[in-house]
Amino acid sequence: MTRFDVVASRRTRAFHHYSIAGDLEIEEEEVLDEHIERVTCRWCNATGDRIEVIADGAELPATGEQAQPGAAG
Repeated sequence: MTRFDVVASRRTRAFHHYSIAGDLEIEEEEVLDEHIERVTCRWCNATGDRIEVIADGAELPATGEQAQPGAAG
């Protein structure tokens, strides 16, 4: 597995529920817009086109291995 630092801007709509004690619980959060600004591999500092983006729900390889969330080259 590889780990990445991701800088993103998001616009969301959410229901903020405050308890009587003043504790905040965010419920029903919906992402209206998201823009990924920068992705950097924590192991090798790869950025830009050196990082392969794999969509959520990507098919698993036939060997039974788990699909990687991204691969740095």
